[in-house]
Parts: sequence; structure tokens; C-alpha cells
Amino acid sequence: MQKFLLLTLVFIFLASASFGQRKKKKEAEVSDPDSTGVISDRLLPTTLPLLLFEDEEKKEKDRSEKKKVKKNIFYGERTTKARTKQVFRNQIFWEFFHIVNVKREADPYIRDVYWFDRSEKIVRKEKWDPSKGQLLHGPYEKYIDETLVESGHYYFGTRHGTWMFFDGKSILTDKLHFSEGWPKDSRISYYDRETNQIEKLIPIEYELAEGNFFHFHESGQVAVTGEYRYGEKVGLWTEYWDQNSKTVRKREIQYQEQPFTKNFRPFIRAEWDKDGNLIYRRQGT
Repeated sequence: MQKFLLLTLVFIFLASASFGQRKKKKEAEVSDPDSTGVISDRLLPTTLPLLLFEDEEKKEKDRSEKKKVKKNIFYGERTTKARTKQVFRNQIFWEFFHIVNVKREADPYIRDVYWFDRSEKIVRKEKWDPSKGQLLHGPYEKYIDETLVESGHYYFGTRHGTWMFFDGKSILTDKLHFSEGWPKDSRISYYDRETNQIEKLIPIEYELAEGNFFHFHESGQVAVTGEYRYGEKVGLWTEYWDQNSKTVRKREIQYQEQPFTKNFRPFIRAEWDKDGNLIYRRQGT
């Protein structure tokens, strides 16, 4: 009996020690995000985006036919009309659009997700928060006073189809094409074109890299992520080890926060080994 009690006490002690170590490790990771290079799969895409642009024209035709049948229903979803009004330098800026009540998570591959902020009564494209507003979905028009300057369609917060831009005399000045947020001029390279196994994806607008960049390992795991603005690398770019079981950061490189910043030299901010252990961090970061 005494032996049984002794073993029970030892077990409780070891369990408590193990729990305490896990708690301390978790607290350390929260206070120091660099303490481990392991990334939660929920925070980082590890599967390839669907980019089958070839069939999009047919899909767009089918969708446009459906739009004509039912009022305020776009791409199969019922929407509500909304608008914003802002005055700037004696000019009135109007936005007319539709919003959808579907609680849908933003595509982690798409940088710009447009949504209507109910409290501020404005359209935002950053920090999508389902508790504060609705995604734009369906036709969109922007006017300056009574002149149309921009028109297009949204698909769950992302630009979709043909977008047109006009000057003050209603003359068409530019036209862009999107597929659920992806510019159709995006440059895509493949490991295997027949199976759409993507190697690199560079979003292109106005012949310049613009948006989120992705490079994948041949296994399908993400290899590099970063952002382009006006053809320049900006912000934090991250490299990842090629591991199927988990996503582990390999290196973070800090680029300029704003494009065309003078006298800025990119630097390695931190590095991790294949197990996620921190092996280097630049002082002061």
C-alpha cells in the first residue's frame, strides 16, 4: 500500500513538473514570438491556391446570366445595397456597392480584401474583421460628384472580372482583369503544368509586381512569402524549411517598409533550424 502511494505521489509530481514546463514554454512563446520557428497551419497557407484562369471566361458568362434572373443575387449569394459618401476639396466621392452577410474567412493568399466597416461607414481593404462589417460582393461603382470614375465586381471581398477606370470626362483610361482577387496578368511558373503544381506566383498590376508573392517547394509546402509594392520588395519576407509534418520558419529578411526608401539595406532579422530552434536574431529587433 505504501509503495502504491509512493508511486502515485511520484507520478503526480512528474505530471505537475511536465505541465509547468509546458506552461512556461507557452508563456515564453507568447512573450517572444521568435522563441520557436514552428508556425501554426491555421496562420499560414500550406496548400496551393486554385488558379485555373483558363475557364474563368465561361464561368463569368454563366454567372452574369444568373445575375439577370434574380435581383440583388450575385454569384449565388443574396446581397444588400450600400453606399458611402465623403467630401474632399469641395468634391463629393460616392461609392455604390453590395455587401453579403456570409461569414467567410479571407483567402490567406490574397492581400487586398475589401469590406464595409459599419461603424466608420467606409470601405476598407485591410484587417478584415467579420464582427465589424460585411464583405463587398457584386457590382461596385465609384463617382466623383456625378462622374463615374471606377466600376467593377467583387467576389467575397476580392476584385473579380473586369475593372474599368475613367477620367473626369468619362473616357476609359485603364482596364484590369481579376480572378477572385488575383490579377490575371500574374506570372506563374510550374513544377508540373499538367497537374498545376505551382513553383512561383508573382501578382502583376500595371506591369509591376504588386501584392503577395509565393514560392513553393516541390512538395507543395510554402517556401517563401513576401509582399511587393510598385515592383519593390517591402516588409518582412520569410523563408521556410521543406517539411510535410509542420511549417517551420527558416529565415526572416527585413526589407524597406515603404517602396523607394533611400539608404535602406535589407538585413536578416532571425534564423531557425529545422526543428524551429532560434539560432540567430539581430540585436534590436
